[in-house]
Amino acid sequence: MKTKVLAAMSGGVDSSVAVALLLEAGYEVEGAYMKNWINEDNILGECPWEEDIRDARAVAEKLGIPFRIVNLIEAYRSRVVDYLLAGYQAGITPNPDVMCNREIKFGVFLQYALANGFDAVATGHYARLEKSENGEICLLEGSDKNKDQSYFLALLRQEQIARVLFPIGHLKKSEVRARAGVLGLSTATKKDSQGICFIGKVKMGDFLRAYVPDDPGPVYDTSGKKLGDHPGLHHFTLGQRKGIRIASNSHGEAWVVVAKRAADKALIVAFDRPDSPGLYAESCRLESLSFCGQPLTGTCEVLCRPRYRAKATPATITFSENGSATLVFHTPQRALTPGQICAFYQGERLLGGGFFSEIHSRDLSIGAIQKPAALPV
Repeated sequence: MKTKVLAAMSGGVDSSVAVALLLEAGYEVEGAYMKNWINEDNILGECPWEEDIRDARAVAEKLGIPFRIVNLIEAYRSRVVDYLLAGYQAGITPNPDVMCNREIKFGVFLQYALANGFDAVATGHYARLEKSENGEICLLEGSDKNKDQSYFLALLRQEQIARVLFPIGHLKKSEVRARAGVLGLSTATKKDSQGICFIGKVKMGDFLRAYVPDDPGPVYDTSGKKLGDHPGLHHFTLGQRKGIRIASNSHGEAWVVVAKRAADKALIVAFDRPDSPGLYAESCRLESLSFCGQPLTGTCEVLCRPRYRAKATPATITFSENGSATLVFHTPQRALTPGQICAFYQGERLLGGGFFSEIHSRDLSIGAIQKPAALPV
């Protein structure tokens, strides 16, 4: 009996080719578009979901597979959008793409697939799977290092990974587009989507202005000198240079955000230098840890990726019994941000990840503005 797969089709070239490869491999495939966000309040302008559905449906018809639309709007609002808004209101910088993967694509959508008679789900992620000697399914970086998306999968657990297929993980992006062209798929030359997973072409700043009220406060340098005012801490993240609206010094050095202080709504800035207080972290604390396989314990050496596209860097990680961990970097890391994700690896193998809850440098310790409900378990 063929393995029955529900393939998530976004209307892009990656998921289109993923379906084609599944069919070539002998799977029984049905396509599905996850309807997560429709901009129902009509305050954010253009939203591409209708076009994406048309493109996904056209590819499904070309490949001769059934196609359905799965409405996940309510789950998405409660598990991703509310998490995003709560995080910004609490002063941290959330990562909705990572949460969308764990809670929606490989959470609610996977549960929907299993409940409807499918054996697995598939997506167009650039990541690979490999079975270990003990039967565990290992999640590996994609072969195309410029497109590798394993970072965004850092919160997946083994029970999710065991029911997932990543058909294009061994290909380069150029090979995916070439394959789509040979197959005559309408998405072969379609541009990749940009930005946050659910707001399409809308900028994050515009989204926040629509849903999170401004809450102005002062801007100080690290010596306590007031330099100006800001519209709200939620508009800024650590390491940010643009939008501070304070002129560079006579040497042309730009200001950069190094801290956000809850008590007086203060934004703390410094010049963008290697020795600026708070800008480079020597260690951090991670909370709400998640493991792709067996949980790690004790102290071990890992490669960590503190943000997407960051170069993997060596670090020593010590796991606590309370579900947190302390990470000590071999080389100080620039502008780490509470609420963001740190993924840790062993070579190409993704081991898991966690949320930055505290960032420590020699001169300044920066924690989340408050302990927000926005750090999920």
